[in-house]
Amino acid sequence: MEQGRFNDQNKRLIEFQTDVLVVCPSCRKQALARVDYLMQIARLLCSSCGYSKEKTTEKRMLGVKGNIQVAAHVYFSAVLWLEKPFKGDVVWAYNYAHLDYLEAYIAATLREHKDRTHFTLLEKLPKFYHDAKNRTALLKLINKMRNL
Repeated sequence: MEQGRFNDQNKRLIEFQTDVLVVCPSCRKQALARVDYLMQIARLLCSSCGYSKEKTTEKRMLGVKGNIQVAAHVYFSAVLWLEKPFKGDVVWAYNYAHLDYLEAYIAATLREHKDRTHFTLLEKLPKFYHDAKNRTALLKLINKMRNL
């Protein structure tokens, strides 16, 4: 990816959490966990082995029923597909769109932030993502993650 300017789009993590790439619990290959909050249903599907599981997003706690909205993989306790260790920390992404956004931010030598609200994805990133000294190593790692 070309280094240059990054214009923060004020994206939040929730914008990437409905379609999450995970490790299939059956064959260990890439699978997809998807959630539809409106329909209150989460599905985990593997195109390699045909594994399929479905769960409701509705939970009952202390006698109260509610619909919880978390990342799709959480409903199945699934492991993220796009996850790698980095200097004692972990670099992860829910899907390739999320990975692309992180890559664009990390690759940029000029990062423009306008009207941040303290709830954006980039503001919540650990410090090592922001450090220029980690840029080259992080971009190499992201490239490896993309080619899994």
